Amino acid sequence: MISATRSSPPPRAEVARDPAMTARADRAGPGAPPPPSPSPSTERYRALVDAHFDFIWRSLRGLGVPAGSADDAAQHVFLIAYQKLDEIAPGRERSFLFGTALGVAANARRAGARRRELCDDDAMAAAADGAPDPEQLMEMKQARELLDEVLDAMEDDLRVAFVLFELEGVPTEEISAMLGIAKGTVASRLRRAREEFRAIARRVQARAQHGGGKR
Repeated sequence: MISATRSSPPPRAEVARDPAMTARADRAGPGAPPPPSPSPSTERYRALVDAHFDFIWRSLRGLGVPAGSADDAAQHVFLIAYQKLDEIAPGRERSFLFGTALGVAANARRAGARRRELCDDDAMAAAADGAPDPEQLMEMKQARELLDEVLDAMEDDLRVAFVLFELEGVPTEEISAMLGIAKGTVASRLRRAREEFRAIARRVQARAQHGGGKR
């Protein structure tokens, strides 16, 4: 059975901690005065990035964004969050970010961003952390490709619930709040998602073992 292990982002991407301050710094000349001290909103944004970047990066991968595009997609999610920071209620940061990630991932898929990467996220993370041999890297790459294929074949609603609960470990109560659905609906979607995941995984593995192509 294909294991539903969650993706691990490569070493932290350079997310702009404060897009506005970064733009000002880019425009400033050599003799420019030092930038102003961070404002409370800037501090909140920095905390947002530190607390949720890895979760959003992995969620984007689970939602179908290729590893090579995940950094840019995550940047987009956090840029939107920066622009709407005042609208995000305290305690609702993760829900807002994930809802934004859903839209970003959907746009990426519509733009044809479902190409397979020669070097996927699990392989990059492992290569930077223990340097496995080429055979191990190939096995990890194949496992990730199979997982991606299974997730791609799932219904969108079931896939979202599956990614949040099975891959990210988000509690059902929080999933209910994030998606705006009843806890019973979450439980139902998870049950159906597990059944669909197992059924699709069996088909994908059987096809892989017989050297067949994708459906």
